[in-house]
Amino acid sequence: MHHDTLFAALQTADMLEIDGLHAWEFTLEPTQLAALEAGQPGDGGAPFLRVECMDGRTRREWRFSLAAVQAASFDAANVCWTLDDPQGSHTLRCLDAFIGSDDDGAEE
Repeated sequence: MHHDTLFAALQTADMLEIDGLHAWEFTLEPTQLAALEAGQPGDGGAPFLRVECMDGRTRREWRFSLAAVQAASFDAANVCWTLDDPQGSHTLRCLDAFIGSDDDGAEE
């Protein structure tokens, strides 16, 4: 499902992939999130999105400002978002988790 903004996509995502790495954790800053949900503009330069993952044995972390999330552009061909931080551009893919059924299809 495509959302018009990265902010909207993040609110429904279960997992993220950043620069080809599956992120084991991502969070939206609660104070900023509450302000946005209340219709307030939020602080564009303040940290908003934090993404963590393991790259081999190395823990990696990215932090993006609200302004960076709001300025992200969607690449429809690759179904991903491009957003920038001081270190450069990053590719972010919002993923939904798959939940299996507990029904084993009991034979009769």
